[in-house]
Amino acid sequence: MANRDVVITGIGLVSSLGEGGAAHWDKLTTAGTVPVIDAERFQPYAIHPLPEIDWGLQIAKRGDQRQMETWQRLGTYTAGMALDDAGIKGNDELSATMDMVVAAGGGERDEAVDAGVLAASEGRSDRDVLINEKLTTELRPTLFLAQLSNLLAGNISIVHKVTGSSRTFMGEEGAGVSAIETAAARIRSGQSTHVLVGGAFQTEHSDMLLGYELAGYLHRGPWKPVWQRQGSEGGGVVTGSGGAFLVLESREHAEARGQKIYAELGPVLSGRAKRRNGGLADNIAQLLTRAELPEGDLLAISGASGAHAATAAEKATLDANPAIAARALSSLTGHMKEAQFPFAVALAALAVDRGAGYPAFEAGERDFSGQPRNVLATAIGYHQFEGLALVSAPR
Repeated sequence: MANRDVVITGIGLVSSLGEGGAAHWDKLTTAGTVPVIDAERFQPYAIHPLPEIDWGLQIAKRGDQRQMETWQRLGTYTAGMALDDAGIKGNDELSATMDMVVAAGGGERDEAVDAGVLAASEGRSDRDVLINEKLTTELRPTLFLAQLSNLLAGNISIVHKVTGSSRTFMGEEGAGVSAIETAAARIRSGQSTHVLVGGAFQTEHSDMLLGYELAGYLHRGPWKPVWQRQGSEGGGVVTGSGGAFLVLESREHAEARGQKIYAELGPVLSGRAKRRNGGLADNIAQLLTRAELPEGDLLAISGASGAHAATAAEKATLDANPAIAARALSSLTGHMKEAQFPFAVALAALAVDRGAGYPAFEAGERDFSGQPRNVLATAIGYHQFEGLALVSAPR
């Protein structure tokens, strides 16, 4: 059975900190970088908003831009950045043979229509008739088609001509983990030679926040960094808009076309602990054991969301290993749901490529002063699913 090396050759990033790998590297390696926070629009919840984006840089046709919701534009834009970075965008042969694995949630609902339906239902008992009336007026079929998670992959195919096989995963951080796990497995087995993989999340919409808050996950009150939210009011999660896409290739494919390699993607592991039984910390520890971590100091890019139980379990497990210096990504970008794990893997690849670590993202994180040959990326889901990957310097 084939066991090809998987390498990272393209990175596309967007968050509240800016656009692109270089911009994020500059911000995240500057000690004292202040997160961009909007605490006004969705009180009592804070968010990390998108920066100003010129969508035309990656989505040339205004018609294409108009028919996409923001999360679709964001994902399509970020995917274009990764393709550009990997030298694939505009190459018809490479694009046509490129596979794609996308992590995506549902689209943004029409809040005005939802509110109208609810308001009308309060004064009527014939709700079956009411729904039929709304179906013939406001609840048009195209409204629901616009919510399909696989539309992000469809728009990427249309705009960037990536027309190989396509898969879409749904389900918070787990979708991002499964997307990268699947893409890497396809390359290792020889089923794919190059894959576009990633996700995007747009939090600046009330229904996106509602999904977290229905189970009490959102942090309330003054903003705090991730590791310092334990015991604070609310559930601990502060969300952020962002996207992360990677181009993964087999080493042979990348070398044959002379493409720069950022890093090698090692083991990608996932799990689903029975959290009600208190098994999360043990499951994270098992994943770390299976990852066969190298000896010596190890930098970790943690996708910890801030959710109290999940974040406490991850912190306890990482702190138990004195060699690991963790950096809480969400302290500076917010929690980006499906894009969380791809973003962590991208930052790990940048550190390996640049041969330097990141300073502490918040007070209390362990120092790391070495030259990282290996970097761990984690995503412990705020509700369920766990994943991690080891990113290493190319051999």
